Amino acid sequence: MKEAILVTGGQGRFAKILKKNNKVLNLYFANKKECNILNIKSLEKIIKKIKPKIIIHTAGLSRPMKIHEKNISKSIDLNIIGTANLTKICKKYNLKLIYFSTGYVYPGKKGNYSEDDPVKPFNNYGLSKLGGESAVRMYKNSLILRITMTEKPFAYKKAFSNLKTNFMFHEDLVKILPIIIKEKGIMNVGGKSQSVYSFAKLHNKNVKKIYLTKKINLPSNQTMNLTKLKKLLSKKKTI
Repeated sequence: MKEAILVTGGQGRFAKILKKNNKVLNLYFANKKECNILNIKSLEKIIKKIKPKIIIHTAGLSRPMKIHEKNISKSIDLNIIGTANLTKICKKYNLKLIYFSTGYVYPGKKGNYSEDDPVKPFNNYGLSKLGGESAVRMYKNSLILRITMTEKPFAYKKAFSNLKTNFMFHEDLVKILPIIIKEKGIMNVGGKSQSVYSFAKLHNKNVKKIYLTKKINLPSNQTMNLTKLKKLLSKKKTI
C-alpha cells in the first residue's frame, strides 16, 4: 500500500490541478475546515484520521500580492505561524514535510540564483514565505521547494519582455512531484529561464509585449539555477 500523503490547502489552485492529474501518489486533500493550520488540535485530529507519512504543505496566502502589504497580520498568520505549527506537528509525529515556498525569496536582480545563494525577498509575500522556510529548515525531515509557477493557460493579456523568470505551469510540477518529494533540503523548481513574454508567447500568440519600468517595483532577473532539479530528473530517466 502506498504511503498516505496529506495535502494542506486542498481546495487551492495547485491542489485542484494535482487532484485532477495525479496518477501515482496516495493523496488526501484537506480543506480549511478539517485542517486549520492555525489550530494545533485541528492538525492533530486530521493526522490521527489520515495517518500520513508525508505532508505536502500548499496552504497559505498568495494572491493578490497587495494583500501582503495591506494585511500583514493575515500574511504572518497563514504563511509563517501556520507553517511553524505544521513543522512542530511533523516533528512530534515524525512526518516528512514538503513545503511549497517561492523563488521570491531571492533578490531577483542578478538571476541564476542557486539554493546556496543569500536570500533577500523583494516584497512582503517573499518575506512571509521565507518566514515559513525558517521554521521548516529547523526540521531535518523536510524539503523546501522554491517554486515559480503559474496557471495554464497564461492568465494575462500582456507580459513583460524585460523581466526574466522560470515560469512553469501547475501541470508541469504535478508530473515531476513524485520524483521530487523523495528529496530533502532545498530545491529550486521551475521551467526554462526566459522572459515572461517569451514564456507566454509559446502558449498564447495574442499576448502583447510590455516593458518593466522604474515605476513598477519589480526586479528584472528573478531566474533560478535549476542544476539540482535537472540532475535529479536526469538521473531518474537513466534508471
